[in-house]
Amino acid sequence: MNFPHLVSLAAYLASHGVLCLRFTCKGLNVAYRAKAFKAVVEYLKLCDDYKLSGVFLAGRSMGSRAAASVIRQLSQGDDDDDDDDDGFIQGLVCLSYPLHQPKLQSKLRDEDLLLITRPVLFVSGSADEMCEKQLLEGVVSKMKAPKKIHWIDKANHGMAVKGRTADDVMEEVNAQVFSWLRENVQLQQK
Repeated sequence: MNFPHLVSLAAYLASHGVLCLRFTCKGLNVAYRAKAFKAVVEYLKLCDDYKLSGVFLAGRSMGSRAAASVIRQLSQGDDDDDDDDDGFIQGLVCLSYPLHQPKLQSKLRDEDLLLITRPVLFVSGSADEMCEKQLLEGVVSKMKAPKKIHWIDKANHGMAVKGRTADDVMEEVNAQVFSWLRENVQLQQK
């Protein structure tokens, strides 16, 4: 939760009028994290304090995988409650999506992505050892959802770029995410 990229993004979005809720899961199990994401979504749906008409889910690395899993589950009604797709989740932001394990490009983690229908933004490094550029572009070309990839030139999985400061990279990431969110909220209001 206190990963510098997520802190930076949440602060940037909040300073531009976007309500952000950050939470963390200590377990490294994607199913456990997805369950936590679902609990947060249910809380936001029912919470009288905010009266939200919808949310965008976002995550970094495994958090983006968990968020993708939740969107797929809720849109397909995979759980036992009557929680089918009601449009509450409006899209997904994936920062450094871990498409595959390092040096194991033959086993892609794309099953949830291929079934999502909500808009998806990927922000990935062109040198990400867990998300080879050509492989992500191939997966994205098969996705049903409206999608966009923003490549951070020469960035690795941690978004480090030789010759650029972390703040400089995050300015680029933050601006891309905010612009995409704004475009997608406007499209849904039409």
